[in-house]
Amino acid sequence: MTAPLLELADVSVMRGDTRVLNDVSLTINLGQHTGILGANGSGKSSLVQLVSRHLYPLHGGEVRIFGQKDWLVSDLRKLIGIVSPAHERDLTTNETLKVFEAVASAFFSSRGLWQRKLSVDMRERSEQALGRLGIAHLAAREMRTLSTGEARRVMIARALVHQPKALLLDEPCSGLDPVSRHDFLGDLRDIARAGSTLILVTHHVEEILPEISHVVLLRSGRLVDKGEKRATLTSETMSVAFGTQLEVEQQGEWYRLRRY
Repeated sequence: MTAPLLELADVSVMRGDTRVLNDVSLTINLGQHTGILGANGSGKSSLVQLVSRHLYPLHGGEVRIFGQKDWLVSDLRKLIGIVSPAHERDLTTNETLKVFEAVASAFFSSRGLWQRKLSVDMRERSEQALGRLGIAHLAAREMRTLSTGEARRVMIARALVHQPKALLLDEPCSGLDPVSRHDFLGDLRDIARAGSTLILVTHHVEEILPEISHVVLLRSGRLVDKGEKRATLTSETMSVAFGTQLEVEQQGEWYRLRRY
């Protein structure tokens, strides 16, 4: 039997004197596209940092990824691609970094190649990832010259060079205009259908892709609800998660929120 992609058991996390996650237990299986929803400050980013190994639970809590507690970050990156605003800022503020270098340097978990030599396979996989996101023409551009939408696609391409089993996407549509967001969500749908498991972290229910089958709701570091999308994305549960009266509307395969 395949181990779950992610298992949290009674996980609590402290930041300074604040408990940002409180006794959270959760299982996400490989192939189970999952949306993690909650307002700002609900604990979503802390959950991402648990998976990326930037945070660790308090004594007694346990985090397992593919059934394993201890990972070298470099090994974990080959299995789970992580796309976050902080990582994007790190690359787009580099004054000379080119797009191809930003993507290919994922093999070394670095911000650039710094005279590292790429194998033929690394070069081909970098080119394929750029082509898959429709941005091969940007390969020679400097990262700092890209639009937000272009930079976001570069970050996805960087995550895909390892051909990971899963992608963890932290607020992937932040900063995108409506047209760019529509196109970018289309890219994510293609990736989901191609076989990589998506864990999409957002506070916008409108970004929950039709391919997402399960939803996790957080509020103030606690788990509000989890389960199949249709049963979890209800007016009642969303009102609890966001602390205000909300009505969930389904429009075809997508969901919308309306505030009373």
